[in-house]
Amino acid sequence: MGGDHGPIVTVPAALELLRKHEDVCAILVGLEEKIRPLIPGELPSRLRLHHASEVVGMDESPALAIRNKKDSSMRVALDLVKSGEADACVSAGNTGALMAISRFVLKTLPGIDRPAICAILPTVSGHVHVLDLGANVDCSPEHLLQFGIMGASLVGALEHKDRPTVGILNIGEEDIKGNDVVKRAAELLKESGLNFIGNVEGDGLYKGEADVVVCDGFVGNVALKTSEGLAQMLATFLRQEFGRNLFTKMAAVVALPVLKHFKRRVDHRRYNGASLIGLKGIVLKSHGSADSFSFCNALERAADTVRSGVLQRISERVAQQHTIQEVN
Repeated sequence: MGGDHGPIVTVPAALELLRKHEDVCAILVGLEEKIRPLIPGELPSRLRLHHASEVVGMDESPALAIRNKKDSSMRVALDLVKSGEADACVSAGNTGALMAISRFVLKTLPGIDRPAICAILPTVSGHVHVLDLGANVDCSPEHLLQFGIMGASLVGALEHKDRPTVGILNIGEEDIKGNDVVKRAAELLKESGLNFIGNVEGDGLYKGEADVVVCDGFVGNVALKTSEGLAQMLATFLRQEFGRNLFTKMAAVVALPVLKHFKRRVDHRRYNGASLIGLKGIVLKSHGSADSFSFCNALERAADTVRSGVLQRISERVAQQHTIQEVN
């Protein structure tokens, strides 16, 4: 029910998911009277409606959402994950509420202090997983170590990489750079047994220097929103320059195949679906402004996460880390 558009986006996306993946079933949770009219004809055999009488507003306080809206679509969907009736929850709703309710309902995995928001960003060589992107503004070195473990486990499971590379976002590549938290976190990551490559500067995110880059939620969210703003500015500049006069419009026609390929490579909709990683359940946050194509990608990412056994991988890696710490 959440996001900027609600069911007019999420329902077609769920129907497209079922069309593309015969091994997936979907449960649409929300106001049935708003959802059912958007489904043509009879309900597909792999689709179920689950009525929830309340909706968490996009600007609503997470604390009030937990306390006052126990039958919200968000809460009911997470309850279905907790009970095992659903394998994953995907929402485009209020990010703070989703994180708070997820942590309240599902709890964190053993050995994980805080869940983090992990998203994929495009790079010149593919993509990079970055966490945290806003769930934890203040982090200790131990939290950043846990983010590294979770991110490496996620990439290892989804992309079948035995030792994905892990870096920490910093203001320079040298070991002496950064504040005390980042420098201590780098030391812990070096000792962790992860494939730690050291510091990664902001431009290194898009050079593809690491498979996973960790940072606190304040820095991560600023980096993400700056990147989104830059992409929008470049798109605006391209439209303005190609539309300047008849000759530039003719040039645009000639360059159209290149522009379409460029747009596809940087299209943020292809990377929609940030994992709320570290919970005892799979939860993905879609961008609030997502269209049906974008939201379907988030649903597919959730299905891939379920298939890959990410939760077990994280639990095993955290247990290994505790063993390493005890030996040291």
